[in-house]
This record gives sequence, structure tokens and C-alpha cells, in this order.
Amino acid sequence: MGEVEQNRIANAPFAGEHSQPMFTLGIDYGTNSVRALVVRCADGRELGSCVIDYPSGQQGVLLDPRDHHLARQHPGDYLFGLERSVKGALRQAKKTKGFDPAKVVGLGVDTTGSSPIPVDRTNVPLALNPQWAKNLHAQCWLWKDHTGWREAAKITALAAEHRPHYIAKCGNTYSSEWWWAKIWHCLNVAPKVFDAAFSWVELCDWVPSVLAGVTDPRAIKRGVCAAGHKALYAADWGGLPDQDFLALLDPKLAALRDRLYTEAHDASVASGTLCAEWAKKLGLPVGIPIAIGEFDVHYGAIGCGVTEGTLVKVIGTSTCDCGVVSAQKTVPDIPGICGIVRGAILPGYYGIEAGQSAVGDIFKWWVVIICRGDAKLHAQLTAEAARLAPGRSGLLALDWNNGNRTILVDQLLTGLVLGQTLYTTPAEVYRALIEATAFGARAIIERIREYGVPIDRVVCAGGIAEKNPLLMQIYADVTGCTMLVAGSSQACALGSAVSAAVLAGAHPDFPTAQKKMTSLKKVAYRPKPAAQKTYHQLYALYRQVHDAFGGLNKSADLSRVMKDLLELKTAKSS
Repeated sequence: MGEVEQNRIANAPFAGEHSQPMFTLGIDYGTNSVRALVVRCADGRELGSCVIDYPSGQQGVLLDPRDHHLARQHPGDYLFGLERSVKGALRQAKKTKGFDPAKVVGLGVDTTGSSPIPVDRTNVPLALNPQWAKNLHAQCWLWKDHTGWREAAKITALAAEHRPHYIAKCGNTYSSEWWWAKIWHCLNVAPKVFDAAFSWVELCDWVPSVLAGVTDPRAIKRGVCAAGHKALYAADWGGLPDQDFLALLDPKLAALRDRLYTEAHDASVASGTLCAEWAKKLGLPVGIPIAIGEFDVHYGAIGCGVTEGTLVKVIGTSTCDCGVVSAQKTVPDIPGICGIVRGAILPGYYGIEAGQSAVGDIFKWWVVIICRGDAKLHAQLTAEAARLAPGRSGLLALDWNNGNRTILVDQLLTGLVLGQTLYTTPAEVYRALIEATAFGARAIIERIREYGVPIDRVVCAGGIAEKNPLLMQIYADVTGCTMLVAGSSQACALGSAVSAAVLAGAHPDFPTAQKKMTSLKKVAYRPKPAAQKTYHQLYALYRQVHDAFGGLNKSADLSRVMKDLLELKTAKSS
């Protein structure tokens, strides 16, 4: 943090010194849409929100039927959604007495990631240039793009041999979902696009830079959240991977390093202030602070009131799990975890990230693609599945339809449903898929606890956590943890707004802001002993299959799994 920034934050007044109400905006970029949220700083009350779907591709995602690993987005969609969502949220907020856009004191942005964008010398994405507009490689490389799986494997191997400390903090395996794998893959398959790009910028850094009017990619303030979790950045070794290591990948990647950044910042630093152009477009005051960019779930953790001992699960198309540990403590390297990064969530804490590459997407696959249904069928299958007792379907599934993010970090793994008979019903499969995601969640919790990181409570956020009591109860029964639910249905946007409130001086620090602006719903899902007993047996079978297909147990004998599932299916109720 620079001296000017330190002084600005230290001297900023906080909420108690203001006679007028203060408001902040949180802008949350998801996989299919962008959401803007207007929040009152004093108590976190949500005054207005607006969701805008991305207009391009299939529900906002650009796909290639020849390659199921490919997933891109058009950067123009982000600007389209930005202006419309903010204006929509402000219009709604104006219906509340006392609100005035002139009283908005800051804004924050969270996005998916790693979602890097190739940009020119003026920070304009290549895809906004007519020459590259229809080129898939010139778009934003969305988080769920796995085309760089070969490059990821090579990065893992080279780092293990030459820079083992680089990957020790990200579970000893570099993922195809991450920064360097995607950029290197672009170089390998679309060298003209790579050469045309002056630099690359994470979506969570790019949107704040646009709002701040930054026209030189080298001047963008990058967040340590994206840099540390996805780009092998750490102050311990001087920032990004050194050029000698990058040259082992490709000399052009080594040359790119000088056009990226040398320092990344935590949420105590603003990414900039709102420029006149965007202030006019949005109807907001010029010069208000813009919080440093973070990934959606990291700001979502803040919006859920994350503290040491709390695991936050944001359950959506995928699931991301986040926790924090005081930076005064030593956190061991945890195999299979997505990263241990100082300042990635809260300043003064290590951020720990894990997750599952598909959760809601798996249920959607079953309902929409296989059963040819819609939201009504989701509700019908959920109701039917709720009438089934644990283990009575005779089914066991693996939650890898989009690869495994944690704890195996292998995007080439695929899904599996085991134990079907001629009488298996769609609802039984639907429940088995929910159980599979719960088993994956338990594997993550057990791995984190195994290395001494406390998990005293689990707070869940996202539409699934709010709307699907069956899933939440299964998660409680499988993991043995009480499942709490975030008070806000827009936790990620709220976390962005909380960060903006601290930077604007509405609160003196993050603990105070979280206490004032975040909450939990009154509902709590507690483990049921009888279900726990059955799920403990099912989880043991899941781990057999998980470890065998995941490569952890290459001599596994799976000949008993189907028979054990049948025994559970026909066992008398205890």
C-alpha cells in the first residue's frame, strides 16, 4: 500500500461521524449475468438491485461444439451489463425515502475467475476490435474454460522440478482453470491473437480499471486475490513467476511478464476512483473510491461475515469454499487446495480457497439435457427425492461432470452414476447427484481440517442454499456440520459493497463493517444421526470410487461397490 493511500484510509471519517446516510454499490459478475446492488452502509439494508443477462452466446457463454472444454465470453457484454444493472439498481433504490445517488460513497466489483482478457495498449479488449470480434481466442477466457489442460499439466511438472514453492501454495497442482494455462494455450493455438495482445487482465481487475478510466494496462491496480490464487503471485518470491521460469514455458511468456504487473494489492487499497465518463453514464458522483477487484466468492465470504473458523460455501453453477486464518499464524501447505494467499479475502488474513467445478450445473444437466425439463421439473424431482431415505436408491454418483477442482485438481475427470437398475427413477438419480456434490463437499472439509485449519461453522450462500432445503439437509447429514445460510441472497455483491464502505470511510475496518452490514438467516440445518450413519457408509463407498478413478488408489478393487450399494438399498430402517 502506498503512503498516500495509507494516509487517505487512516484519515477517512467513518459512519459515526456522518449525519447523512451513506450508500455503496456492489457489482457482481456471474457466469450468466451481472447484478448490481445498492446497500445502506449503516446496517447493510439492500435498497435496490438489478440483474442483466449477458446477450451473447448460450446464456452468455460462447461455446464451440467441437470442443467441450471451451468457454469464452464477449467483453462487450460486461460493459452492456455494467451500465444497465447499475442504472436499474439505482432506479429501484430511489423509491426508498432518503436515498440519493449523490450519497453513494463507493463501489466494489467481484467477478468469476480466473477469467483473463487479452487487451491492447489502451486497455481495450481485442474482442472489441472488429478485426478480432468473432475470434473465440480474442474473447474473455471464462473461468470454466479447460482448453489449457495440457499446458496446466506442463506447468505443474516444470514447477515441481524447478520451482516447487510456486505450486506448494496451490495444492501442488496447477489447474487448467487458471491464468497461465489459458494464456499459454492461447499462444499455442492462436499465436496471432497472443501477439496482438499487449497485455492480459483478469476480469475482476479489468472492470474496476474501466470504471477508473485507466487506459494503460500496466497502470491497472491488480488484486492479490486473482494474482495469488491463479497466477502464482506471492510477495515471498518477488511477485509473479520469474522470467527464467516462464521462459521454460515459452520465451514469449517471459517477455509478457514485463507488460503485466509487479505488485498486487489486498482490499485495504482502492483500485482507483470513478472517472468522469463513467460517473456520467451511471449517474454517480465523480471520484468515489472503487474497491480492489476480487473473485465473486471471496467477496461473497465477506458478505457472509467470514471470520477465522468459518467456512463459506457459495453454491451456484459451481461451488467455491473460502476460509480465513490470521496472517500471524503459520498455515501449512494443503495438497489439492486452490490456494493459500495472504490478503486474498480480508486484509491481515490468509485466504484459503477450494471448490467443486460443477454443482448447480450438474442438476441442470440432468433436468434440462437428459430429462428435457425446466424449473418446474427441478421442483418436482426435488419433492420426489425428498421422500426417499438415504441409501434407498441404490445409487452412487461422482460429482465430476465438469472435472474436479478440489481435492484432485484434475479437469479431465468426468461424471459417473453407479448402481442403476431397470427400475431406477429420475428422482433417484437427482438425489444421487445432490448426494455426490455433498460427498465432494465433505472431502474438501476433511482435507482442510486434516492440515489443522479450524472449521467451526459452515455458512452457505447462493440461490440453491436459499431455495433447496433438501440439498442443505443432505449436506448437513453428509458432512456432519450444521449448515447456516447467509442473510443476503446477494452475498457476493454485498461483500463488494462492504469493501467499498470501508474504503469510503463509512466504517473504520472490515470487522466493524461486517458486523453492521452482514447477517445470517434464522434457519439452520443440523445433522440427523440416523441419516449420518447411512451417509457415513455411502461416503466410504464414494471414497473408494473417488480414489480409484481419481488416481489416488491405482490398485483399487471395486468389485464390492455395487453389491454394497444393494445391501444399503435393502437394509431395514434403523
